[in-house]
Order: sequence, then C-alpha cells, then structure tokens
Amino acid sequence: MDLGEIIKDSLSYPFNNIKSFVIFAIVGILVGVVVGSSLVGMVMSINGGRVVETLASGFIGFIVALVVGFIISGYVLDIIKFGIERRNDGPSFDILRQFINGVKLMVVSLIYYIIPLIIVAILGLFLRDWIMYIITLILFIVFALAQFMAQCRLAKTEDLADALAIGEAIGDISRVGILRLLLFIIMVFVIAFVLVFISALIMGWNSTVGGIILGIVGIYLTFFAGRATGLLYSDVY
Repeated sequence: MDLGEIIKDSLSYPFNNIKSFVIFAIVGILVGVVVGSSLVGMVMSINGGRVVETLASGFIGFIVALVVGFIISGYVLDIIKFGIERRNDGPSFDILRQFINGVKLMVVSLIYYIIPLIIVAILGLFLRDWIMYIITLILFIVFALAQFMAQCRLAKTEDLADALAIGEAIGDISRVGILRLLLFIIMVFVIAFVLVFISALIMGWNSTVGGIILGIVGIYLTFFAGRATGLLYSDVY
C-alpha cells in the first residue's frame, strides 16, 4: 500500500470499529476524571497538611492510569496486528492478555532507549564536542526507529525475544524504507498536531467540553496511529 492509502484507511478505521472506539473513549474520559480527582485530592490534602491522604490520592490516580494505560497499549498492539494482517475488523477485548502485552511493550521501549544512553555515556568518556552530538543524534534516531519496528514485531508475535532482536528490528527499517518510514511519521504527526490543536482551541473556549473532546481525540489518534503502523509494516511480512 502507498502512504496515501494507508492514511486514508487509518483515518476511517476508528469509525468502522465504533463499538471499541466508544468504549475506549468512555474509559479514557473516566480515567481522566479519576486522575483529575486524585490530583485535586492531593492539593487539598497538602493544603490541609494531611501527608497520608496526599500519598493515597496520588497513588490511586497513578495505579488507575498505569493499569488502563497498559490495557490500551495491549489493545493497540492488537490493532497493529490486525493492520499487519490487513483485517478490517476490530480486535476483541482480552483484558488480561492485553494488559500483559502492554507491560511487554513498556519493557521493550525501555530497553531500546536505555541502550543508546549507555553507548553515549561510554563514548562520552573518549569523545567530545560536535562529534559526540552527531553520534548521539544518529544513535537515538536509529534506536527510535528500531523501537518502532520492535513494536510491530511484538504485535505480530507477542514474543519479547522477537521484539528484542535488535538487529532484526534495525533490518526492518531498511525493509520498510527509511525515507518512507520518516515520511510516514511526519504525516501521522501532522494529522495528530492538527487535531490536538483544534481540541486545545475548544478547551480555551470551554475547558470541560474541550477536555472531553481532547480525550476522545486522544483515543481516536491511538486507533489511527496503530492501524497506520500495522498497514505500513504489512509490506515487510
């Protein structure tokens, strides 16, 4: 598929799977309310000098956001997998499996970003100035793109070892085409920026309505990006 077809298909995908989209939009809004309430509770507890209540409010909000975030990440991996297989239906809900896959994705992301940090720290002992800046930039770009490919590999197989095959993930960059991959990322970013910018304008007019719309847009972009990523990677396998 060319990039135009991928973007067009992905923009309509959330509406073609409206049930899942609505459920996650509602969940996203509820999580926002819970986290917001926790933050308000923290502020009130701090002002009242109640340390235990402050910690409890913050902990509850953090745990709820973390758990839901892992589940959504796992569901997005399923969206990517369906895109790789070029299926038009939406994934079913499998909360435990999707939670576990969300945790796996976090592990994969941490490893792909820790490795260049370690390399840069070691090289920093011997190199200085502009050479170090160039090497750092190149390393982080390569590993960020490799992490993008690793996410697709994890979605396809649900296997951590497959996702952490760094050489294969870097090889997938050339299989997709680095220029095509960069252009794809730019296109997705521009679409996301426009939608978020519009939501922010609405929030400036009415914070409640804008907040709800921003939550819905966030879920929409999650579905859109996952679908687009899967379709892009479908040309590799």
